[in-house]
Amino acid sequence: MSDKPTHLTPKLTLRRITLNYLKHDDRSVFFRPSTFFHRAGVAFAVAIALSFTALAQESPRLRTPRRGFEGRFDLFAAGIFDAATTLDPNTAQGPGPGPIGPGPGCNLFPAPPSVGTTVNLSYFGPPPSTTNQSLVGPVQLLKTGPVDATKGTITIPLYLGHLKNGKNVWYVLLDVDDANVAAELGLNFSAKMTFMSNAARTANLDQNGNLVFDKGTVDFSPVRSITPGPVGQEFPPTAAQPGAIGDRDYSPFVQILNAGGVIYNAPIVAFGVDANDISFPNGNVDYSKVHDQVVAIDPVNMTVTLNLINGFSFGKPVWYLSMDTSIPLGAAIEHNTFTPLMAALHLGGDDTFSSPIERIFISTNGAHDCANPQRQGLSADLADGFRPNNVVGGIPTNALDYSPAWDAQLFEWTQDAISKGFRGQVREEFQILTFVQDGLITGPGGGKFGSSGFSINCTIVQRLD
Repeated sequence: MSDKPTHLTPKLTLRRITLNYLKHDDRSVFFRPSTFFHRAGVAFAVAIALSFTALAQESPRLRTPRRGFEGRFDLFAAGIFDAATTLDPNTAQGPGPGPIGPGPGCNLFPAPPSVGTTVNLSYFGPPPSTTNQSLVGPVQLLKTGPVDATKGTITIPLYLGHLKNGKNVWYVLLDVDDANVAAELGLNFSAKMTFMSNAARTANLDQNGNLVFDKGTVDFSPVRSITPGPVGQEFPPTAAQPGAIGDRDYSPFVQILNAGGVIYNAPIVAFGVDANDISFPNGNVDYSKVHDQVVAIDPVNMTVTLNLINGFSFGKPVWYLSMDTSIPLGAAIEHNTFTPLMAALHLGGDDTFSSPIERIFISTNGAHDCANPQRQGLSADLADGFRPNNVVGGIPTNALDYSPAWDAQLFEWTQDAISKGFRGQVREEFQILTFVQDGLITGPGGGKFGSSGFSINCTIVQRLD
């Protein structure tokens, strides 16, 4: 059997969803789902993605080398990058802007406590979180490497494993379902990952302690590209192509069969290449060979630097990694690997017995402009290239129900809420659920609010406050 990555067809991806028809105009895409799934969000998010996949795979641009831009990340970190004038963020390769953006709508880093006081910051003691992590203040949760707070990146260990046929698998470790292993290695602990085995690939440790994976490959050569909708309504886009595509057996979640069946979150960041092919310790990464979230990769010192993303959890700003998504559209927007096996995760049952997921809430039509402190959502992301300031559920130190597999719940502000000036930047789960209950927020297109039928692999790195 060939180990060459297999590009999925819409028929393969539509194992659980069928569609009756597709209608398209110059503003939006509408779908009527079959009786198998009734959620408007499912049809909206998944079907639009599938409709783009086959077209994108036929494009001759997919094999074009995708090299990064010299010095680009320093510009982002300094807050002087102008995505609208410097380059098109929807066709740029790589991670996109970092979390330190040019205005309050694209930079969630908290102000120091000395603001408005009569003394400078040096007079203040450490934040309460240094004594108790549940209290206010910053907490680094993924502890495998240093966070660069000026650039919004983290540098963590790079691992080398192999497929059974000997091909190189370069990967990172982020989360695990064993609390003791998490504490020993500095990973995030997630009890919910125990219920991911149906969506995990498998591996065994060899005599040298290296992982040998049974299957699962990733093709990093496709060219990421998105064509936004019209100004002011950029989401949904009219076309989208992810920058990396896993085969039908690929998932970032790995169960190690000869090590207690422990499940790790181990996304692939490069595949089937030698060390000298991916040696970019100072940036200027070739994204036809490496994951789009990589800022720098050093196979000599075995480290990789990854871009961090702004978000909120229960009102607190957080930085997280975003690595894999179960549908092509989501993977294109997230600068992720399209990961088909993640579609096997059970969605819609957050926090119930056997649920492997936690929820992520994603606005489709929030306010635009990095200068606007209320900025949020996918239309804003597609307009300026900065990330949408999503809201996630429980994270370590806030709750017990953290999972790196986030069940996407897309939501839309109603026109009535917008016209009355109620639309703003929401920052926590129960605030959003209350607005749904009050009729200010619905699912996409005015549909029922709930799971949108796809998941995203996002690891919490740091709570900022």
